[in-house]
Amino acid sequence: MSRPKIAVVCTEYRRNSHADVITGRLLAGYQYEGRWCEPRLDVVSMYTDQVPDNDMSHDLAKQHDYTIYDTVAEALRMGTDSLAVDGVVLIGEHGDYPTNAKGQKLYPRYELYREVVDVFEASGRSVPVFCDKHLSTEWDKAVWMVEQTERHGYRLLTGSVQPLSWRRPPLEFDIGTPVTHALTTFHGHKEHYGFHALEMLQCMVERRAGGETGVAAVHCLEGAPVWEWTDGSDWAPPLLEHALRRSDTVKPGRPRDNCSEPILFLLEYGSGLQGACYILNGHLSDRGFAARVEGVADPVSTQVYAQNVRPFGQHAGTVHYIEELVLTGTAAWPPQRTLLTTGTLEALMDSSYEGNVRLETPHLKVAYDPPPGSRFQGEPPPLEDEVPL
Repeated sequence: MSRPKIAVVCTEYRRNSHADVITGRLLAGYQYEGRWCEPRLDVVSMYTDQVPDNDMSHDLAKQHDYTIYDTVAEALRMGTDSLAVDGVVLIGEHGDYPTNAKGQKLYPRYELYREVVDVFEASGRSVPVFCDKHLSTEWDKAVWMVEQTERHGYRLLTGSVQPLSWRRPPLEFDIGTPVTHALTTFHGHKEHYGFHALEMLQCMVERRAGGETGVAAVHCLEGAPVWEWTDGSDWAPPLLEHALRRSDTVKPGRPRDNCSEPILFLLEYGSGLQGACYILNGHLSDRGFAARVEGVADPVSTQVYAQNVRPFGQHAGTVHYIEELVLTGTAAWPPQRTLLTTGTLEALMDSSYEGNVRLETPHLKVAYDPPPGSRFQGEPPPLEDEVPL
């Protein structure tokens, strides 16, 4: 029997780009949960929006017998008059794109996605879509992207790789756990990695009692006000301490002494939950999570581990669920999670741009049910290339 055919639409394909660490596994296989997995889908076509000098897509096309097309529509139609693939993988990350005044990198995720939907509409049918990372830099566009799943009847899988990364020790709340406060520690760029920090927080707290009902207000603090707020909080300091204890990379001394430009995202959920994401460049280079659960004396915490060097094994989870999406027609988690984190990040970037003000976010009243069961991985593979790319 022929295997499902997929089209890859990406911004650029170079070594260690998201296109490489995701598509490379779709082409050649991957290590997942302690076993080698042969590809279950066939990459048959590709569109790359930019082609840098170190592009890999053309050499790989010769090795793996897929065709590179000049437009998104051609990649999905493959020389025919209508949709000719069984799934679409959209990877709008990396490439030479402008950054706006608010510090948002303007990757054309929405624009590429719209071209995909145009083919669905013209063809009178649709197929599952995976969209890497956040949906758009603009809320209205992100809402439109999710709305198309109902209009055209396809499944959308989207978001960060962080919810799929390893947790040391394993930690996942039972659905209905009375979480009252939660916090993540992270590093990296305010927007690029801030999204990862938000998704890491969201995949944990969405399982709380009452389910997800959305974010009512946000506040981005930067510099000295981060520590002023922390010193005045009755809940953040112990959670921060517990999250930092899980770090393998934390530097000796206080974070306020090691981190010259701290960033703090504060989230007030409509349910009353209080959330925070600390971005502590200079103090650590890994990720932690801690939470307060009603009726439990001490905070619960874990390290959310990801390989920061090749083979970036956490992306094996992404590929596994892309294959499941196309093969079964079901998404492992709802796109509303990423819709909420996309809108929360945009609001936080607005908060920063407008002078670090608190912003109410009535538009982020996004409700959804969390996925049942675990999605994070067990133990990571060795730090070496999995396949010769």
